[in-house]
Amino acid sequence: MAKTTGDTCTFCGRNGRDVGFLINGISGAICDDCAQQAYEIVKEQQPAKGSSFSLNQKDLPKPEDIKKFLDQYVIGQDDAKRYLSVSVYNHYKRLLQKVTTDDVEIEKSNIIMVGATGTGKTLLARTIAKLLHVPFSIADATVLTEAGYVGEDIESILTRLLQAADYDVEAAQRGIVFIDELDKIARKSDNPSITRDVSGEGVQQGLLKLLEGSIVNVPPQGGRKHPDQKMIAVDTKNILFICGGAFDGIEKKIAQRLNTRVVGYSATKEKASVDRNNLLKYITPTDLKSFGLIPEIIGRLPILTYLNPLDRDTLRNILTEPKNSIIKQYKKLFEMDGISLTFDEEVYGYIVDKAMAFKLGARGLRSIVEAIMMDAMYCMPSKDKKELHVTVEYAKNKFEKSDVNRLQIAS
Repeated sequence: MAKTTGDTCTFCGRNGRDVGFLINGISGAICDDCAQQAYEIVKEQQPAKGSSFSLNQKDLPKPEDIKKFLDQYVIGQDDAKRYLSVSVYNHYKRLLQKVTTDDVEIEKSNIIMVGATGTGKTLLARTIAKLLHVPFSIADATVLTEAGYVGEDIESILTRLLQAADYDVEAAQRGIVFIDELDKIARKSDNPSITRDVSGEGVQQGLLKLLEGSIVNVPPQGGRKHPDQKMIAVDTKNILFICGGAFDGIEKKIAQRLNTRVVGYSATKEKASVDRNNLLKYITPTDLKSFGLIPEIIGRLPILTYLNPLDRDTLRNILTEPKNSIIKQYKKLFEMDGISLTFDEEVYGYIVDKAMAFKLGARGLRSIVEAIMMDAMYCMPSKDKKELHVTVEYAKNKFEKSDVNRLQIAS
């Protein structure tokens, strides 16, 4: 803009001849120096867009605090909670690490959780997202394929993280990603084949650059639906990856390894001390390699933990104790219609027995409660009755009439 000589700056009062230039408004003007100062003031006072990570060292949630928070929502699984709490805490500290003269740079420790279906892997990830001050996203490995094949590209994992960070690249680069169903991309076979394993080993190879840390060009709107979109460069060096999978059948490989480790009298003593009802507690990276994960990806997931199978007592606690337990959720649903819902204690035992028969873990609990409560949820909102007390007889009658009962797995 051309220099204006006849006007003065409304803010500092200097004449147009004494400043670089004036920006004229309807009833005043501002010089270039005042405009620059105003910009600096606004930038200092207004938090950066998407900058949700503003903690300092003393405000960091300690590992014990993180575990206590998880305890409110997830029953049991203390070992997995400890590993997860420490891993997230160290991730926070990495983000706060200042450049020092000793050249010691803390590397991230990605984590992998192994456990049967319904034991709480995804729930742990979703729960810890409530506590975090960094962007968090959950991705499913089952839909991933190598680039050029039907399915989603591996970079789509980071697309979800960018969306969670409101496309703030700096915030996304210090986020946490949970990759579920990692076992579904295990190598299908050790035998050579003329066809490519595009959704198995090929995906594992593609994940290496994400887990290790590299600059990845990410499509902001997803992979192939918008081929002309401008890519966003994301550095994954400071992104923490948490992986989970059921690894169904890995217990057989653990049992084989335990039985062939030693020979002779000491083998008998060792076998006697093995908990055969929970072989996952003895899992090692070697077992993951035998299952079909390539050594390179195992090396980039250095923290390996497991989730215990759910016994009867644990299922009973899951049903009623957590803040968002299934029973509390149904009571809330009826309460919104002005209906008071109560249960006999024996009903909980009946639900747990059926869940044990289904062998679906905690997920089976909701299916059973839904089958018992379906008729009441359909009829009662239209009636004037404001109380419902569920007895064992009522629960048995409703469940045995439901279609869910036909799905029960024979023991």
